[in-house]
Amino acid sequence: MEIKMTKKNQHVVPHKDGWAVKGAGNAKATAIHPTQQSAITQARDIARNQGSEMLVHGTNGRIRERNTYGKDPYPPEG
Repeated sequence: MEIKMTKKNQHVVPHKDGWAVKGAGNAKATAIHPTQQSAITQARDIARNQGSEMLVHGTNGRIRERNTYGKDPYPPEG
């Protein structure tokens, strides 16, 4: 039986100790960073390696930025 690694979108979310990088659906954070920028750097690297998306949440918890890495299933026409 072949085990297939799923591509999880990476979320940068506010955390009581700074900012957390969390894979979509994960209860625990992958890592906790003191600054949002350092969390974004790690989340971007993971998303690039997995060919998934990185979603950055603001302090209010709402998504403020979204980047797709890898093949876009819906590329822009033109």
